[in-house]
Amino acid sequence: MSAPPILVVGSVALDDIRTPFGEVSEAFGGSAAYFSLAARVFAPVRMVAVVGNDLPAEHLDDLQAQGVDTRGVEVADGLTFRWGGEYGYDLNARKTLFTHLNVFESFHPSVPAAFRRSPYVFLGNIHPALQAEVLEQVEDPVLVALDTMNLWIETARSELLQVLGSVDLLILNDSEARELAGEPNLVRAGRGLLELGPSCVVIKKGEHGALMLGESSMFCSPAVPLEQVCDPTGAGDAFAGGLVGHLAASGDLSDDAMRRAIAYGTVLASYTVEDFGVAGLRDVERADIEKRYRELRLLTQFGVEDPVQKTHA
Repeated sequence: MSAPPILVVGSVALDDIRTPFGEVSEAFGGSAAYFSLAARVFAPVRMVAVVGNDLPAEHLDDLQAQGVDTRGVEVADGLTFRWGGEYGYDLNARKTLFTHLNVFESFHPSVPAAFRRSPYVFLGNIHPALQAEVLEQVEDPVLVALDTMNLWIETARSELLQVLGSVDLLILNDSEARELAGEPNLVRAGRGLLELGPSCVVIKKGEHGALMLGESSMFCSPAVPLEQVCDPTGAGDAFAGGLVGHLAASGDLSDDAMRRAIAYGTVLASYTVEDFGVAGLRDVERADIEKRYRELRLLTQFGVEDPVQKTHA
């Protein structure tokens, strides 16, 4: 039985990236691209985005070859969204060198009729007003997940708060969680974000893993320890892709399923950072993911017996 499809709406970009381990120019990226290449391992993905007519054809061809339905990708007259960033040895911090929205500046997502009944919906970190436009077009989704960013928290807070009332799962990083909740402590920040509407909040902490808070539960997962990290760009979007992809494949939205999905998201993020751009996600297979998932489980297991109590028994 095949998994139900996932609709993703977000950005597609050409990125210039510099890290202490190398650099790339006009690498294929964007939130929708990273998410799709991670989620497609588990479930069919339907993408809605906009690109310029300068985007090399092989990028969309590659997505299609990987099983991503790109019929919702608009090719507009102009240049594709471009972003440049630089990282030092602390890969949790980055410096934005430039952002050129280009055709993305006037983007208004149009969800094809064939996509509107997608059971799982992921709203990438586009403007909250555009996220709301997507929700007006989809029909009876099982799960709506949303990502956001500091820019919208600071410049479109009222629109963001409004759309949060219509989503099930909020995924954001630690600095965004603190800023949106107005709370420096992440646990209290997560609790505050739950009051805004979502039934679950997942806070990404980069190389320090992820924290999940539900209405009556909490879970913390470490990141996968790696010997080689090249580029953290897109790791958060790949994390979301693995998470939502596994939820779609399992058909289970329970607390236990969410914990497993976070672990799978962590695994997909780990493949992303091992290469530049989306290259780390292109060839990863389900068997590779399952192997690393088992390794992550072993890393986090510990005995349930208290040896001190056992000694004194």
